[in-house]
Amino acid sequence: MTMSELRSPVAPGEQAPAFSLPSVDRPEPVSLDEFRGRSPLFLALMVGLWCPFCRRHIAQLGTLDGRLKALGVESLVVVATAPENARLYFKYRPTPVRLASDPELTTHRAYGVPKPQPTPAMLEAMDTIRINPTGELPQPLPISVAGKILQEMDGYVYTPTDQADVERQWPQLKAMFMIDRAGIVRWSHIECGTEGLAGIGKVPSEQTLLDAARDLH
Repeated sequence: MTMSELRSPVAPGEQAPAFSLPSVDRPEPVSLDEFRGRSPLFLALMVGLWCPFCRRHIAQLGTLDGRLKALGVESLVVVATAPENARLYFKYRPTPVRLASDPELTTHRAYGVPKPQPTPAMLEAMDTIRINPTGELPQPLPISVAGKILQEMDGYVYTPTDQADVERQWPQLKAMFMIDRAGIVRWSHIECGTEGLAGIGKVPSEQTLLDAARDLH
């Protein structure tokens, strides 16, 4: 899988790149400096709400937010869509986790999250590699089919904003980082980092995330 990226993904032991982004859930922007020296941060970089896997991951992270806070770790999910689009969605599907907007994927670029090149070989692989990352499908299905089935299950209809996000972002991968109080990355997970395209839609288990959070102290 050929990747197009400006840098390699930020690795444990490296300084987390600074960012300042519009908040989805409050009026003031959110930045890495807000957490530096105060608390560790769990940072999840998602793509737009057009992604059925991202919608599920955000809901899951909402249920994990309180357990991370109990460990002294704050959470921030970066959603790659315009603030107003995200606010409309989360008005009807509220989540306790803090949300930031980054439709241009500037944070993904800064953290070196890969974006595969949609080569003929990749497109062929998407029609042959079978996945069922959330266990909701009746059986593993080709990547190109699995996402469509989940969209149909959700009854999710693209807005013009979603369509523009797809055209600008696809096939951007997702990532998660645990950052300590000093702003150093201590743990990371890059989608497809170990399994190639078979890892589409997969995230670490809650236990893995909690263990990584405990290691921040």
